Amino acid sequence: MKISVIVAHPREGSFNHAIADMAADTLRLAGHEVRFHDLYAEHFDPLLPDAEIARNAPLPMGIAEHCREVSEADGIVIVHPNWWGMPPAILKGWVDRILRPGIAYRFAETDTGDGVPDGLLNARAAVVFNTSNTPKAREQEIFGDPLERLWKDCIFSFCGVPIVRRRMFGVIVTSTEEQRKAWLAEVREITRDLFPPV
Repeated sequence: MKISVIVAHPREGSFNHAIADMAADTLRLAGHEVRFHDLYAEHFDPLLPDAEIARNAPLPMGIAEHCREVSEADGIVIVHPNWWGMPPAILKGWVDRILRPGIAYRFAETDTGDGVPDGLLNARAAVVFNTSNTPKAREQEIFGDPLERLWKDCIFSFCGVPIVRRRMFGVIVTSTEEQRKAWLAEVREITRDLFPPV
């Protein structure tokens, strides 16, 4: 299986990178082909220019390559911190530029503005790993866990991915080495469960 792994954290050596590396290593050991992208290290440009908005717009080579990879992917792994209940801007820009009409979704010819999509992604499953410095109870009770709605309902279900899992790890800033090791073991288990050996 071809699995796309996308990590969005500006600090090299962050726990987000440890999560992404664990997921990628687990996938490779299971015999999967991994397409790994560290958006900050690659200096991914998150700004969607007007010239790219049209469905059949010509795309820069790097953007076209990301689109090809995600459209071919049998699974997707996303790793990012929770910033203001949202992904970092670089990852939001990746969504804007890569999960585009004609690649990730389309609307029926008869659509009259209802906005009910036909998801086009080939991926049978996606998993999103987040880190947070907000306790889980506060995240859910006060903020309503906006990342759950964003990834599960607004993005992956919209694009036709039938199985979506998400795991938030925190509180990172006060975590111990033992906690982080246990969390990485959980990343390995979740990844294996969603993408078993070929």
